[in-house]
Amino acid sequence: MTKAGGKKRKPASVRAKSKVAKPKKKRQLIAKKKTAVKPKRAARKKVAAKKPVAKAASRTKVAGKRKTAAKVSPLAPKSYPKMPEVAGVEFAAVQAGIKYKNRDDMLVAVFPEGTSVAGVFTNSKMPGAPVDWCRANIENGVARALVVNAGNSNVFTGKAGMATVRATAAKAAQEIGCRQKDVFIASTGVIGQFLPPEPLERGIGKAMKVLRRDNWEAAAGAIMTTDTFPKYTTRQVMIGGVPVRINGIAKGSGMVAPDLATMLVFIFTDAAIPAPILQTLLMLGTRDSFNAITVDSDTSTSDSVLLFATGEAMREAEKETGQAWPPITRAGDPRLREFRTALHDLMQELAHQVVRDGEGATKFISVTVNGAASHQAARRIALSIANSPLVKTAIAGEDANWGRVVMAVGKAGEAADRDKLAVRMGGIDIAKNGVAVPGYDEAPVAKHMKGREIDIEVDVGVGTASATVWTCDLTHEYIAINADYRS
Repeated sequence: MTKAGGKKRKPASVRAKSKVAKPKKKRQLIAKKKTAVKPKRAARKKVAAKKPVAKAASRTKVAGKRKTAAKVSPLAPKSYPKMPEVAGVEFAAVQAGIKYKNRDDMLVAVFPEGTSVAGVFTNSKMPGAPVDWCRANIENGVARALVVNAGNSNVFTGKAGMATVRATAAKAAQEIGCRQKDVFIASTGVIGQFLPPEPLERGIGKAMKVLRRDNWEAAAGAIMTTDTFPKYTTRQVMIGGVPVRINGIAKGSGMVAPDLATMLVFIFTDAAIPAPILQTLLMLGTRDSFNAITVDSDTSTSDSVLLFATGEAMREAEKETGQAWPPITRAGDPRLREFRTALHDLMQELAHQVVRDGEGATKFISVTVNGAASHQAARRIALSIANSPLVKTAIAGEDANWGRVVMAVGKAGEAADRDKLAVRMGGIDIAKNGVAVPGYDEAPVAKHMKGREIDIEVDVGVGTASATVWTCDLTHEYIAINADYRS
């Protein structure tokens, strides 16, 4: 007898005989074996899919230490501008091996004679040695070099810390042929660990051999610590008919609070602007940029913002025209109007990039306070909201808990009329005249809270002054990053 497909069937007697011949134990063994057979591919896939998959930013224990698999912030810029050269600025990013391995951790920039400099620094009463050095020399208004290292902040290191700064300045001055006080130094990283001068001196030697005028992304990357993306931007404007460029780089992610927000920022322009005027422009721009952001309310010991102006654009214009360029003698010079606007805009963009890279951040938050008695009062109330852990965690959880905003207004210590207080989120009125808006529908606000950009507006009803500050949410990832920071 033949089965379908042409295969012959064994005779019944043979089938019966073979069936009887099989011992019982063997049949049991075969049955046991069948249960051990690997599942089919589809089944294996299904089982594998149930296994938990580690997220990119999760912590893993490696060689006894917890390490972070850095994931770029979801708030990082989608694109970056093409960075032009700034006449007179040469720089190099190198590996000095101060803390990090297999990455650039040192930046050296060199400027021509005649470069002016301005700076603002942390108000912390525990400043690092580099801050003390820069603050002591900024009044000279002259710069020939900038040396920055990441990984060790050279803070709370006593006389040894200042000795390292002096040795670093001496090495750079020797290489360039300038005064030590014309070398500006900044450090960022762990506090309280001795920073020997030798890696810095070797790094300067390496950098001097590979100076270039482009690759700003590498420059921004070399000064990063817990940052997840490099921060840089550019502007081009006219001053008295002469095109000038402004490039800026920054680092900052945690320990960020106004006064000056924890960061290092370096801005370069080829405009010819005297140091006193440059200082005025920098201070005016700082108020609503670097002093208007907060990540965690902690002010760093190393905050520094330095602005360098080489003057090369005007020198080139003089060569082309054969005429002397009329110098700028005051901050209110009409020729500086466009430059002031561009500088302020650039500083604010860099400040926003710092907040967008806040440690563990998933939301970029704008807090605007109106109706305050003064700008200073409005700023304090806005910061009270922006720094509130309750507000920040509610936003992280996408909860439109506007009661926490009201709480933060009340604790600020500034004048506010409870019965005139108004609160808006995402442009939607939530409370007016001290009570919830009748028929308030939370659904559109809840939808707004699920986005990346969160807007909070408050009117305290006592005056006409206003202020805006920027912050980010507070997530569990912030704890994880800072718990692992020194490892």
